[in-house]
Amino acid sequence: MVLLKQKSFKQLGEFFENFIPRSLLKPERTGAMSRRRLFSKENTFWAFFSQMLDADGGCKEVIRKLQAYASIKGVSIPSSSTAYYCSARKKLDEKMLSEILEHTAAQLEKMPESGLLNNRNVIVGDGTGTSMPDTAANQKAWPQSSILKAGCSFPVAHICACFSMQTGTLLSYVIYSTKFQSFCFIFITAQ
Repeated sequence: MVLLKQKSFKQLGEFFENFIPRSLLKPERTGAMSRRRLFSKENTFWAFFSQMLDADGGCKEVIRKLQAYASIKGVSIPSSSTAYYCSARKKLDEKMLSEILEHTAAQLEKMPESGLLNNRNVIVGDGTGTSMPDTAANQKAWPQSSILKAGCSFPVAHICACFSMQTGTLLSYVIYSTKFQSFCFIFITAQ
């Protein structure tokens, strides 16, 4: 993991190319993420990926990496403001991100088994919740708990995810509004 954190965002793209092919990150034909520039779809995705690996997860470090990349490529170096990066990151399409998740999970399924738990795949599921900004749209999508006084809580999005125990890879997830307690479960597939 330490070696991955030391790589530039472009090196991450080269390292993970077998799992996340460039075809999924090619520019859109029109609209958002169609232009080829520093904050292109591909650059923004790998910068975001790099940000997730970074210890502090801050946008400033991403901008520093983008500035280094621009300097090496001889293109205009972006300002130190994080606004353009954050704006580009918001334009990453959720459908595209889901396709990348599905593709990476499928690629990992093709990897040879290491014999974990008598040659059976073990899938672990976990759930959590996260507080959302208190906006009308979020209150509609994730209504507050019925046990609390109206207007006394923030909307909460609940997330359930399944992971491969062998690789630690996220296999699937769902975000929903139904209240549940934190839980963990394990699936063991038959041979």
